[in-house]
Amino acid sequence: MELIPLKELKGESKMARLRHKPDPSRTRLAKPEWIRIDPRSNSNVAKVKKQLRELKLHTVCEEASCPNLAECFSKRTATFMIMGGICTRRCPFCDVAHGKPLGLDPDEPRHVAQSIQQLNLRYAVITSVDRDDLRDGGAAHFSATVRESRALNPGLTVEILVPDFRGKLDTALAALSVDLPDVLNHNMETVPRLYASVRPGADYRNSLDLLQRYKRQHPEVATKSGLMVGLGETRDEIVAVMQDLRSQGVDMLTIGQYLQPSRHHLAVERYVTPDEFKAYEEIGNQLGFRNVASGPMVRSSYHADLQASGSPLK
Repeated sequence: MELIPLKELKGESKMARLRHKPDPSRTRLAKPEWIRIDPRSNSNVAKVKKQLRELKLHTVCEEASCPNLAECFSKRTATFMIMGGICTRRCPFCDVAHGKPLGLDPDEPRHVAQSIQQLNLRYAVITSVDRDDLRDGGAAHFSATVRESRALNPGLTVEILVPDFRGKLDTALAALSVDLPDVLNHNMETVPRLYASVRPGADYRNSLDLLQRYKRQHPEVATKSGLMVGLGETRDEIVAVMQDLRSQGVDMLTIGQYLQPSRHHLAVERYVTPDEFKAYEEIGNQLGFRNVASGPMVRSSYHADLQASGSPLK
C-alpha cells in the first residue's frame, strides 16, 4: 500500500516541476457530439474493483481515468497495471500519480494470474507505470507476470504494454526475451515536435528503437503502438509517425482522441472529427498495418483482443 494517497500525487502537485506547465486557467473546449463517454455501470463494475483490491492490484483503467472504464469493467475485462500505482515520470497528459515508488511486490505476478483466472479471461493486457528507479525498468517483472499468467491460464493470449526503458534498453530487451508475450505494445503517444511538452523525459528515437529491435529479435511476436490526436499535431506529422512505425515493422496501430483528465493537465487543442479518424485508418491500411483502430474513443488497450484477431471494432 502506498503511504501517500495517490490522489495527492496527481494533478497540480504532479505538474509543479514541469518545464512546460499546462495552464489550469485555460477554458476547455466544448466536447462535440461524437465524444460519447459511456457512464453506464452495473454490478460487474463493483465486482471487478472489489476483486482487484483484494489482490492489491492496480488497473490503468482506474489510475489513468480511462473513459471506457465502465464499458470494459461491465464486460469483466481490465488492463492490469503492475509495479504499483506511482510513476517516475510526469507526463502532463496522463492521470497516473507521480512520486517515489515502493519496492516491487514479489507476489504481484501470481496475483495478476489469479485475477485473470477469476475473470475467466482469454486475452489479458498487462501494462505498468514507468519505473526509472529499477535497473531494468521493470522488464523482468513483466516477464515474470507473463510466465505466471500463462502457467495458471492455459491458452491465454498476453499483450504487454511497456514503457520506454529509458537508458536501459539493452537490459530490458534481454529480460523481455525470457517469456515472450503474444503482442508487445509501446505507445509513441504523439509526434516528435511535441515530445518536450507531452512526453518529457522520453525520446522519440528510443521508442522507435524499442519497437524495431524487439521485432527484429522476435519476428513471431506482433508489435503494436498508439497515438493520441488533438494536442496540436498536424495531419502530415501523424502520417510521418505512421510511416516511421511501419518502417520498423510495427504490425498494429491505435489512434484516439486525447481527453484532458483535469484542468491541471494539457488542454485539448482540437477535437478530431470521425471522418479524419477514418482517413487515418485508410492511410494505415495503405501503409500495410495488419490492423488499425482509429476513432475518438479508441485507446491503446480498448478491445485489444478484437484488434489482435483482426476483427472490426464495432
